[in-house]
Amino acid sequence: MKNKFELGITTFAEVMPNPKTQETISYDLRIRQVVEEIVLADQVGLDYFGIGEHHRKDFAASAPHMILAAAAPLTKHIKLGSAVTVLSSEDPVRVYQNFATLNALSHGRAEIMAGRGSFIESFPLFGYDLHDYDKLFSEKLDLLVQIRDHEVANFKGDTRASIDHLGVYPRTSEPLTISVAVGGTPASVIRAAKYGLPLFLAIIGGNPYAFKGYVDLYKKHYIANGHNLDDMFISVHSHGYIHEDFDTAVEDYYPSMEYAMNVIGRERGWSRYTRQTYDQARGENGALYVGDPEYVAKKILDLKEYLGIQRFALHVPVGYLDHDKVLKTIQLFGERVKPIIENELRKK
Repeated sequence: MKNKFELGITTFAEVMPNPKTQETISYDLRIRQVVEEIVLADQVGLDYFGIGEHHRKDFAASAPHMILAAAAPLTKHIKLGSAVTVLSSEDPVRVYQNFATLNALSHGRAEIMAGRGSFIESFPLFGYDLHDYDKLFSEKLDLLVQIRDHEVANFKGDTRASIDHLGVYPRTSEPLTISVAVGGTPASVIRAAKYGLPLFLAIIGGNPYAFKGYVDLYKKHYIANGHNLDDMFISVHSHGYIHEDFDTAVEDYYPSMEYAMNVIGRERGWSRYTRQTYDQARGENGALYVGDPEYVAKKILDLKEYLGIQRFALHVPVGYLDHDKVLKTIQLFGERVKPIIENELRKK
């Protein structure tokens, strides 16, 4: 794990309308499609597949661990993780139990990616106050790590009922990885470093190289908290799409991005997503990894060289994208992009 550069896929199991027909597939079908995507990712040699938890109309994965559990017996090597688990509105006891069970079913391939939640629908749904946004995550991460590392838990805080010397089961035979997802909050970077947990950076806009400051901050506090630098593990996830033909990739992907980003952008007050926005983002210094295998591989290699990351996860789709195109992206990522990257890294 320390010396190998990993490649993976992330998804939110999007169910947005087809921009051309305005038709939307069922949640049932989309969930089954994700299982098919995981199986293919395993077959083409990818290292990781992550599913993000959401609680809104345009995403199907409110229970990522269930989808991952369905894929566990159908796969052999790929790591199966959340991307993310919205820990602030979850119970850490149940999160641990769910993923410990997944770890058993997958023979030690489960991962928890814990995040504060950039989408906030889960907070009112489960009865949490957004005024407690930071405290919820801080206390619950502390409890989750304690449960992972100790069979008997003790907890006293403001965000859930106290736990007085109670065991949490099942225990895992294989280590259960917990990483911290960060979108751009320095406090979250420092928190991950304090615990010695892997860092997962969501780079979905702007210049990816600007995240060097977060990597340096993480490294500084990781060392300051007494952790072994050899154990430090940093992942990046960014949006992307791959086709054998560069121009086809560019044209195929734009309608998906334009529709999805403007739906979310209207909610958050972002400026309108345009073709100019898209073309800038897919450039060499942008956060979109769209193009043919050679272009995508070079862009990932450049990012790895600059940030010193150990894993890159391609997020596909964003919005609506034909399932066969998602599968083709996964296939090309494993069969074409991965060998290019491995060959280049062997030369160094």
